[in-house]
Amino acid sequence: MAGPDALMRRLPAPLRKRARDPETRWRVAVGLLALLAGAVVLLIATRVFPSHSLNHDEGVYLQQARMLLDGQLFLRPPVPEAFRPWFFVESDAGMYSKYSPVVPAMYAPALAFGAPRLVLAAVGAGIVALVAALGAELFDRPTGLLAGVVVLASPLFLLNAATFLPYAPTTLLNLTFALSYLRADRTESPRLAAVAGGAIGLAFFARPYTAVLFAAPFVGHALWTLRTRDREVWVRQGIVAAVGLVGVVAALGYNALVTGSILEFPYHAFAPRDGVGFGTRELLGRELEYTPELAARSNARALETLARDWAPAGLLGVALAAVGLVVALRNRTPRRLAVAGLVVSVPIGEAYFWGTLNILGDVTETGDGLIAYLGPYYHFDLLVPLALFAALSLRAAGSRAWVTLDCRFESRQALAASLAIAAVVAAVGGAAAVATAAEPVNRNRAVTERYEAAYEPFEEQSFEHALVFLPQPYGPWLNHPLQPLRNDPDYDGPVVFALEERPFAVVDAFPERQPYRYSFRNPWPPTAGEPVEPRLRPVEVVEGDAVELSIAAGLPTYAQSVSIRMDSGDGRERRAIAAAGSTLRLSLELSDGVATLDGPEIEDPVRVPVDGRETLELDLFVDYGTGTGFSYALSTPVAATDGTVRAISPRLQLCELAQRCDGAAAYVPGATRQGQTLNATLEVIEP
Repeated sequence: MAGPDALMRRLPAPLRKRARDPETRWRVAVGLLALLAGAVVLLIATRVFPSHSLNHDEGVYLQQARMLLDGQLFLRPPVPEAFRPWFFVESDAGMYSKYSPVVPAMYAPALAFGAPRLVLAAVGAGIVALVAALGAELFDRPTGLLAGVVVLASPLFLLNAATFLPYAPTTLLNLTFALSYLRADRTESPRLAAVAGGAIGLAFFARPYTAVLFAAPFVGHALWTLRTRDREVWVRQGIVAAVGLVGVVAALGYNALVTGSILEFPYHAFAPRDGVGFGTRELLGRELEYTPELAARSNARALETLARDWAPAGLLGVALAAVGLVVALRNRTPRRLAVAGLVVSVPIGEAYFWGTLNILGDVTETGDGLIAYLGPYYHFDLLVPLALFAALSLRAAGSRAWVTLDCRFESRQALAASLAIAAVVAAVGGAAAVATAAEPVNRNRAVTERYEAAYEPFEEQSFEHALVFLPQPYGPWLNHPLQPLRNDPDYDGPVVFALEERPFAVVDAFPERQPYRYSFRNPWPPTAGEPVEPRLRPVEVVEGDAVELSIAAGLPTYAQSVSIRMDSGDGRERRAIAAAGSTLRLSLELSDGVATLDGPEIEDPVRVPVDGRETLELDLFVDYGTGTGFSYALSTPVAATDGTVRAISPRLQLCELAQRCDGAAAYVPGATRQGQTLNATLEVIEP
């Protein structure tokens, strides 16, 4: 077999020269490392997050990306109450996302080709490549390569880069700024200064506060350079500032377009008290007094969690970074101090934002909240100094070890010993990195298994022209949760998803579509309890002078009685009947503005008025004779006007506990105990 030297000799002379060129070898090494990072991110995105993560913001960014592809900044659904996506703001012009369009625009091109996760791979590869290049710019190329490897060993990087969230893309822009700025400072290049300004301006447009915190140490460096009164320095820094301000102007212009005010960001329009600062903070009903003491506690917990569970190789990586920071400060330069300043600006700045507290869940309980699944993602930019200084520490230790070995042994022996030490260090570091990443990966995989169970009906069902009503486990929002079930911006896809708000208006808006209802049994949160047992069933919409709902409810052998409660909003009636036989058969007739429930066991029919559009609630409590039992609940949308009755097939629930009859108790055939069966058929009564 030919060795490397023989293979090299077979190459054409120009290629041999390029292969021996240090610049070429450096680029190849960085490229291969970046490709590895992209492949790992893509693997995690497809295997760990095929149905997205617990952070429902992913659906917001993807919905917005699809809107941009269609040239839309606003959604204009036919029935706004039934089609409001998660984190969208209602306005006279339509619904718009509370987030900036920059990150969605990054996702849009690959989304157009049906492969949006390729963007995640590209962003992950870009971050690793830029960290390596930044390490080479500040220190040397071996340190840069080590820094790229260290980033790749971080669970915070791997899991967040594999999701459609804004933290990794914004860090990509921030890194582009940092590298271009420092190279412009070294090479005195106005072009690189313009790139730096454009990158940080775009980062500001994407996430203003994040960009400000990242740029703050570099602004300090820029002010320090201006002390020289060198005209070229002033021009270069002026270019950075001027081009950066273009991004700021773009952000303010976008504000004016969607919110009507250049100073009101969409984020603020959605929740005016959800932002930076102390005092009363509020988001969607959660309100608290955010004090400096609470900020210190929550951010201390976030940084502790970052160091222990999410940094490269956990505490080992943080220890290496601390040593590297000391080394850098001993040989400090203003450029290195700018990067080191991130260790100060990011934690202090994030302490001023109550979002860190929100992702912690219960601040006193470890492993609670989104931080247990995606880490302290508001501190994502801290990976930059962590990786650089950990790499510097490894590089310094390696250089010192080589000098010591070279003094004590012959060259060949020193090389063998250094390789052995490097192998041990790599094995220890690799084992620490794998151990650190394994737990959050497994935790998210468990969530994905729950998601797969929930979305199974949609995998089995093919739609051509359908309308699917979705439940509301977290309130009147689409894609919260149920992120993959998103609408096309024009509501013209094979399936349209809607909340069951104003159901008749929704049906009338899509008269040619077959309606379905998706429901599930067991509480939704996939982090506790049993997986949901879903059901997707077609529903009927009938209209006539009179309609009838035929009901067959199973009665277990030990059932003693059935308590009936019927409520139309305009009236409520109750009855109690004996439980006879294995099936209770009832007939609910709707006509002449009255709902009448009758059956063989009912001596006096139950009647309630129905006027206009209502939801007729029927509850059948099956009593075991001890005051305990379970309920069948049927919720039937009804519209009775001008002598005509319209009805939609009822939502069916089987409630083991009264307090659990809240949308998480869908009747799913085969998922309940013996004798518990429920069927309902809706049809027009012919005259």
